Parts: sequence; C-alpha cells; structure tokens
Amino acid sequence: MDINNISFEDLPKAVAYLAKEIAEIKLLIQNVQVYESKAKSNPIGIEEASRMIGKAKSTIYALVRQRKIPCYKYGKKLYFFEEELLEWISKGKKKTVQEIESEALKYNHKNR
Repeated sequence: MDINNISFEDLPKAVAYLAKEIAEIKLLIQNVQVYESKAKSNPIGIEEASRMIGKAKSTIYALVRQRKIPCYKYGKKLYFFEEELLEWISKGKKKTVQEIESEALKYNHKNR
C-alpha cells in the first residue's frame, strides 16, 4: 500500500495501520513516564552515582564532605537521586566566549 496514494478500498487497512502506530507511540510515552517517575523517586547508592556521573567513589565522598553535591545520608549510607545529580551536572556548564561577551555587553549597557 502506497501511503501517498490511498484508495477508498485501502482506507480500512490505512486506519488499522495508523491505530497500531498510535498504540506503539502511547506505549513508548508510558514507558518514558514510568522511567522518569522511577528516576525521581528511587534513590541510588554511591556505586550507581559513581557510574552515572563518571567520577570515582573517593571523589564523590570528597564532594559530599565539601557539600558540593546533592546527597542524603541515612545511617552510614549515602543516597542520591538521579534527577538531582543530572541537575547538578547541568549547573556546572562552562560558558562559551560568546556568552561571556554577551553578558559583558549587557552589563556595560546597563551601568552606563
């Protein structure tokens, strides 16, 4: 069946095909939503956090001592939330030369 030239006789097949595609898209969206809710609500340990952000456990312990990384402590165990770690990583973005120049120009114009 050519998608560009659907005849009246092919209409039921085309509708069935579209219904199947929509069902697959809905399933994908539901899977993403389930993953995102699990990432928010399920704490991970230091091993998983280490793999996730690509740092050694000793580096993570140092960041925790310096209070530079979001974490939770219950007893002797450290816990992290994936969403908070990803947000922490994104806050460490280094500005490009263009961004710095733009901010400098805005500051100069504002203070004149």
